[in-house]
Order: sequence, then C-alpha cells, then structure tokens
Amino acid sequence: MKVAIVTGASSGIGEATARHLQQLGYHVYAAARRVDKMAPLSESGIDVVGVDVTDDASLTAFVERVVAEAGRVDVLVNNAGYGSYGAVEDVPLAEARRQFEVNVFGLARLTQLVLPHMRAQRGGRIVNISSIGGKIYEPLAGWYHATKFAVEGLSDSMRVELAPFGIDVAIIEPGAIKTEWGGIAAGSVRSISGATAYADQAVMVANLLDAAESNPRLVSPPEVVARAVGKAATARRPRTRYAVGGGARPILLLRRLLSDRAFDRLIVAMFRAVGNRHARRQPSSRSRPPVHS
Repeated sequence: MKVAIVTGASSGIGEATARHLQQLGYHVYAAARRVDKMAPLSESGIDVVGVDVTDDASLTAFVERVVAEAGRVDVLVNNAGYGSYGAVEDVPLAEARRQFEVNVFGLARLTQLVLPHMRAQRGGRIVNISSIGGKIYEPLAGWYHATKFAVEGLSDSMRVELAPFGIDVAIIEPGAIKTEWGGIAAGSVRSISGATAYADQAVMVANLLDAAESNPRLVSPPEVVARAVGKAATARRPRTRYAVGGGARPILLLRRLLSDRAFDRLIVAMFRAVGNRHARRQPSSRSRPPVHS
C-alpha cells in the first residue's frame, strides 16, 4: 500500500485531503499540532500524529516513525500554514519570521527529511499547497504573500532538480476556500493594524475576508482542493500547477493580462466593493483574536 503524509490535517484542506487520499487507497499519516481535533480522522483509520512543523526534532521523529511503520513515503502533502495579515510596517518581525517558519521553512524541512527515502525507492510526489496568493497580492498581506511567492519558487526549483530521481513536484493554488483561514486572517489584520495609520485599509481587508468566509457564492469547500491533491498524487504525469476553488482561475487570468498598475486598481476596487457590501449587512464589526492553526 502506498503511503501519504498530510500536514495541517486538523481541519479544512488538510482534513479533507487526508480523507480523500485514504479513499484512494493510501495509508495516510495526518499531522498537526492539535491532535484532539484529529480524533475523527483517527476513528476512520487514519494515523494521526502530533507534529509542530517549526520544530526540527518533531519533524525528524515523525518521518522516522512513518518509515519504521510503513517502510516508505510515496506522497508528501505540505499543507500546514496560516495567514498573518497586517501592514508590513505594523507586523512585528518576530511574527513575520514565524510566518516564514510555518509556511516555508517547515515545508522545506519536512521535504528534506522525506527525500532520501523517495530517492531510495526511485519515486515519489511532493504536493505543496500554495495559493493564488503566490501569484497575486493584497494590501495588508505582504508577509503572507511573501511566503506563498517563496513556496512557488521553491517548488519550481525542486521540480527540476528532483526529476532525475523520479520525484515529481506539484503546486496547488487554491482561491477562496471555506476553512478557518479567513477568520484567522481577519482577526490578524484587525489586531495588528486596526488602530494604526492603516486602520481604514484594515477595515476594508477584514470586511472582505469576512464576506468571503460567510458567502457560499465566493468560497469553495475544502474537498475541491482535496480532489486536486488526489489528481496530483495519482496522475502518471501530474500538472505542475492546479488552480482550484473560489475565483482562482479568473483571478490568475486577470493577473496575467493586466499591467501591475491596472491590477492594483482592480484589487482595491474589489476589496472596497465586497467589503463595503458585507459591512452594510452587519450590525457591527466582529472582532476575532488571531489564532494560529
């Protein structure tokens, strides 16, 4: 039986991906810090493991356990991550570094640990969950987008250097997905920039994130991403990129067609229109503390 590792599996995309890969016949190891949240996965026969992707000892022990128990690693899905929002000026550098530790360096370190085993078995798949945020940008999200741009470049380089070993790398670029992510990002931007010189922009950005979270017409379920991961894991020759979910393809098309200045104007207009519409429907702004999943 082929073996798959999925990080960030306590909810949302990671949970849906773990379930989908199990349905495709994989022996799945689901990893996250919140082990209690993975109880339903454990009940369905998925191996759940408490892992902190920012802790090297935790990652090393995890891979050693998978190899000792299952003998191989065929698919690695690097999904763990979160969105730290706030003006670049406002976000403490310690938080910016943590954003990179979780979204980039945790992904890179786990990949380093599984690659010797994939090379030994002469094959494997690395599936990195990026975002359309790896190709576009938003106000008050600079550090988050910086991490996703990094994931895109890292993945492209790995795809070329790992091809001689039979290891393929695919990137999933979700648009708006119904997960905890939007609430975390909205809470972050309110907390970090809601009372600074960027307060007006913070309200605009948080309102749009809230609108996307609450409007089923703007978001897609996490199973959409899980199915894309399944295709990337099982295709004989996977695509290099899978853009899926709420607005992903049209937004990326517009980014390719428009100049930088034109896209700047589009982004601001979209945030204002959607955010203001959402604000008019709410009795008051909701306040959420940032919680990193």
